[in-house]
Amino acid sequence: MTDSVQSNHDREIRTTAVDFSFGELLNLHKDGEIIIRPEYQRLFRWSNEQRSRLIESIIMGLPIPPIFLIENDDGILELIDGLQRTSSVLQFLDYKAINQPELILEGCDFIKDINGETFSTISTVLRLKIKRTPIRATIINKSGDAFVKYELFKRLNTGGSLLSAQEIRNCSSRMIEGGADFYELLQRLAQFEPFASTISRLPESMVEQRANEELVLRFFALVNSRHTFKGNIEEWLDGYMESILFGLGNFNSHAMAALFEKTFNAIFDKLGNQAFTRFNTHGEATGRLAPAYYEAVCVAFVERYDDLIDVSADDILSRLRAAFGSDRFKSATGPGANTIPKLHERIQVVQEYLCAEIAA
Repeated sequence: MTDSVQSNHDREIRTTAVDFSFGELLNLHKDGEIIIRPEYQRLFRWSNEQRSRLIESIIMGLPIPPIFLIENDDGILELIDGLQRTSSVLQFLDYKAINQPELILEGCDFIKDINGETFSTISTVLRLKIKRTPIRATIINKSGDAFVKYELFKRLNTGGSLLSAQEIRNCSSRMIEGGADFYELLQRLAQFEPFASTISRLPESMVEQRANEELVLRFFALVNSRHTFKGNIEEWLDGYMESILFGLGNFNSHAMAALFEKTFNAIFDKLGNQAFTRFNTHGEATGRLAPAYYEAVCVAFVERYDDLIDVSADDILSRLRAAFGSDRFKSATGPGANTIPKLHERIQVVQEYLCAEIAA
């Protein structure tokens, strides 16, 4: 076991490197000494073949990338990176321990005779080899600064293929005291039925990567922090969420949830799932949800709610078609749309059309 200390000015993070065998990890998990949280990464995004090939790699003696854990105040370890690898092996060793179906090996290319096998049917030699195979674990000790833990998780995962930007926000927010409460608010509002209905054109593959939760966060950022937008959506949303998590800005969760629900009740009532998408030449809604359209409509309904709430749904829809079809809106949503002037312009265009300040 080795200890290391890394300094960043006045911040310090202490880590411990230790090799666990997969058998030890299974026992620690059963004893509740290591927590595998599916909130951090969905437990099984990997296919059966991917999981099986990991088992095959272990049998072949190939090196397995390290995992990262955080030590809580009570000494319990939480797995924050490497969940796919760890849970795949634990599923093979003892599927009941993680409440998953038994893993039957398939798609193994190099050791083909293990295809169709389970842990109980492979030889004793192979069972022992898998259980005794070590994996390097870096433990972030509880003495580490919360911000450093947060940043470390982001940096471990940014650029990886397994986690989307919003999944990283979901995980990293849980590094901070109170962060889980904020993220659970995003999750709850993402399930609010009028909101879920209005964004139903969002592809299911994107919902699986928490894009619906990102849209809730984007709503809050649009309402409270448009002035901080600098052209990079991910950095803007990261910065806004961090300002909340680290107490750098005021955020009244009850008031913001009420505003969100009020706004999406109105949007759903007036526009249904046609609110955030393009219209074809026949005036029919077509295609998937467009984030730039979402931004403009959400802000229009927040800032001009009193002007819009008594307008008929047919009139609102007609005005929205005209707004989205206007040259000004197309210019503000085309190439180079992620600038503050164009963000303000598309919001302004939609507000003017919806409030009949420009004839539809």
